[in-house]
Amino acid sequence: MPTVLRKYGIRFHFYGSDMDEPPHVHATGHGGKAKVWLEPIRFADHAGFKATDLKRILEVVNDHDHEILEAWYEFFQHVHRK
Repeated sequence: MPTVLRKYGIRFHFYGSDMDEPPHVHATGHGGKAKVWLEPIRFADHAGFKATDLKRILEVVNDHDHEILEAWYEFFQHVHRK
């Protein structure tokens, strides 16, 4: 499960088993977890995060959407070849 970036104590990462789903990133930290769709950017689900953390997660994903999408396609293209 590769980490794409860490910001505000939150880890943004993928799970290899998610390759059959649309592009998204998982966020974990501060006792919470979330799944964020990337096209368009919105929460798929979340639990345990405070409202301020949820706002930051969306800000980070919006600020780094190209980087995250590029990492998504690179990672899952590699996983698919195995």
